[in-house]
Amino acid sequence: MSLIVDRDRLFSEIDALASFSDAESPAVTRIVFTPTDLKARDWMKTRCAEAGLTVRQDAVGNIFARWNGSDPKAPVVGTGSHIDAIPNAGKFDGVVGVLGGLEAIRTLRQSGFRPRHSIELLIFTSEEPTRFGIGCLGSRLLTGALTPEAARKLRDKDDGTLDEVRRNAGCAGELDQVGLPQGYYKAFIELHIEQGPLLERQQTPLGIVTNIAAPASMRVMIEGSGGHAGGVLMPDRRDALCAAAELILAIENAARSSGAIDTVATVGICEVFPGAVNSIPSRVRLSVDVRDTNLERRDVVVRTIENEGDSIAERRQISIRSELLNADAPADCAPELVEALSQSCRKHELGFISMVSRAYHDSLFIARIAPVAMLFIPCRNGYSHRPDEYASPEDIARGVLVLAETLAALSQ
Repeated sequence: MSLIVDRDRLFSEIDALASFSDAESPAVTRIVFTPTDLKARDWMKTRCAEAGLTVRQDAVGNIFARWNGSDPKAPVVGTGSHIDAIPNAGKFDGVVGVLGGLEAIRTLRQSGFRPRHSIELLIFTSEEPTRFGIGCLGSRLLTGALTPEAARKLRDKDDGTLDEVRRNAGCAGELDQVGLPQGYYKAFIELHIEQGPLLERQQTPLGIVTNIAAPASMRVMIEGSGGHAGGVLMPDRRDALCAAAELILAIENAARSSGAIDTVATVGICEVFPGAVNSIPSRVRLSVDVRDTNLERRDVVVRTIENEGDSIAERRQISIRSELLNADAPADCAPELVEALSQSCRKHELGFISMVSRAYHDSLFIARIAPVAMLFIPCRNGYSHRPDEYASPEDIARGVLVLAETLAALSQ
């Protein structure tokens, strides 16, 4: 079987998909269920149909494009990622796994290969949390990590419910029908840019992921007492922003002190009220993201943050309340799929390293119902979620080649 990836076609399609954007090039903004996103989805469905795949869409907008195998009762071999993009993002995050997955299937078809297990490209809905405040919306519903009842309570910034928004976008059916059963997938492989600098630094073409980190997300409300910046003397102050600054440094220290390089903590939002130069801040809202590949270690950091908040609140005589929004479990990639990817790399004489995914992906949730693995390609400077995100045509083509080889092995 001779596999020839059409690198030029693939890179041209990545550029074409990037044109569906609410931001000026080279930035890409594609929020789920907006008119721009719907046009991009239609474009993707057309590409899949042209490749001879059977296309369907579920009630939350997950798109399935299947190459039917010779045994329709056998579990499916899956690949895919997402095409939604946060504001002012790049054109490779998620898209490499979608268009790369499509190109892998086309490559196998053109080689004359015929699968026994059906091979399916899955385009997940809303991997990014931009619209409804929760990431991996489609894969959470597919795997039961999010119940239909909880999903129906989700609202966007315009107070539109998920049900209202998805139905207006043409997604028919009920959310109760979205879930996939255990055994639906024999295996699931996600191709992705690394979103970090390790592969480029080590000048290694490919990374095979062994573990996927998962976040705990927290919202912290800090309430003190405001007043005139000149009228309230320092001994009398209960400054919410000063307390927030102390807590932010405590959060950083909690992650640094975990004993493991895989522990990270980030305060990504700090909203200050009233936000005037001559007014003492009376209220601050923080968003906190804590991630690790080890669940117990991550949760120790979360508890440390909560305890530090209690201590700061008591010392500064203010109120600090933390709310745990979600705490997903990390995932291990299936050893047999890691080995299948390794064998494909060796067959094509491509160097690789084992690595951890510190960003989380839809594969984190698919791991609840199926064996999963991830394949990383380098991205320049490790940049991602920004307009200068870049992966070279050569690196993408190498990833697609290994993906195609692995899909073929798993679908026989």
